[in-house]
Amino acid sequence: MSDIAIRPLMDVDAEAFKALRLKAIQDAPTAIWPTHDEESERTLEETRNRIRATDHQVVFGAFAGQELIGIAGLRREPLAQVAHKAVLWGVFVDPAHRRGGIAGRLLDAAIAHARAARVLQIQLCVNAENPRAQALYRNAGFEAFGIERRAMRVGARFYDEDHMALRLDAQSLDR
Repeated sequence: MSDIAIRPLMDVDAEAFKALRLKAIQDAPTAIWPTHDEESERTLEETRNRIRATDHQVVFGAFAGQELIGIAGLRREPLAQVAHKAVLWGVFVDPAHRRGGIAGRLLDAAIAHARAARVLQIQLCVNAENPRAQALYRNAGFEAFGIERRAMRVGARFYDEDHMALRLDAQSLDR
């Protein structure tokens, strides 16, 4: 576990990110919005733009040596009235490296980044049929605030998504 490094992704990580996203879609097609074909069609430049750290987005990677084995993205709108919120997206750990706390470390990095950026709330969506992911987020302090019925359709089947939020400000009673 100590040999796993967590850091923001850079342009040079684009190919590894794309490969891991494609693996994530194969592993859990009901947890990720783009299809394998849609993700495959993205150019490396589009991928670089998705992972490039800016004032409004960052993607963290978990590395075992040089190998990218986990990812978690965080983005927020630049608009003043919603800049207090960020969205956590794309959390995935390669199945060969699961159950070692890597997902929790990725979440910790995203939450610490959000705090440093003065984000007050992190939101996410998670497949309602994914209790392991739901438990990961609850353990990090996220609370459910709604369900989006039929949020995703994979083939002929619809899946609901739970919406969850983590309040980072001290006024947790002020909803």
